[in-house]
Amino acid sequence: MMKIKLILLILLSALCFNNITAQKNNKKIIITGTVLDAAKEPIVNAIVMIDDQKTNSVTDSKGNYKIKVSPSASKIGIFTFGSGTFEDSIKGRTQIDFNFGKTGTQQTTDKDIAPGEQGINVGYGNVKKKNLTTDVNKIDGTNKKYASYNSISDMIQREISGVRLNGLSVIIQDSKDLFGSVYALIVVDGVYMDELPSIPPTSVKSIDVLKGTAAAIYGSRGYGGVIIIKTKIQNE
Repeated sequence: MMKIKLILLILLSALCFNNITAQKNNKKIIITGTVLDAAKEPIVNAIVMIDDQKTNSVTDSKGNYKIKVSPSASKIGIFTFGSGTFEDSIKGRTQIDFNFGKTGTQQTTDKDIAPGEQGINVGYGNVKKKNLTTDVNKIDGTNKKYASYNSISDMIQREISGVRLNGLSVIIQDSKDLFGSVYALIVVDGVYMDELPSIPPTSVKSIDVLKGTAAAIYGSRGYGGVIIIKTKIQNE
């Protein structure tokens, strides 16, 4: 009888130990940091994003932020209305600072992009693809292979992963809210639209598809992602 009680006591102790260990492993990590602009001035009310999801954490008057994250979180992003967005890997760090003038995504013009380099339109300027840290895809409309497509919708759906269509509306990465699917914002030569325009693929100069934090520059309108279309007529 004593042996049975002893065995039960050992098993109970092991279960308690495993439970405590699991709780410790799932304990949230606190990350702090400072967000500065190109002039090394603090950026106020910058939104902190974890793994492409907006949080309630924002920077204070000194550009400081503090947020609790799950140990499984891999990316932290900062969204600002004036300086754009920037992401960095967490990699177990608890202090992550952002300086948009030094380490942030650099804004460039078409002229800054050398021949052979791919530029991505991210809503606040063009960025060299090799310097891009957010989730975007690009279709170069000048490539002759796209001339075989019958429509822009056909081109986007076949060339960009994670995209599906509902009529002429686009859903990126199955984006949803409490009310159902959230359609992507369509921007054609700077004009906002809810559906893809009826223009031939041969008239398209480029299509940039912004996902996750890459679309945050468009605020709430970009919640479901953004598709930026530039036509050859307006951008020669």
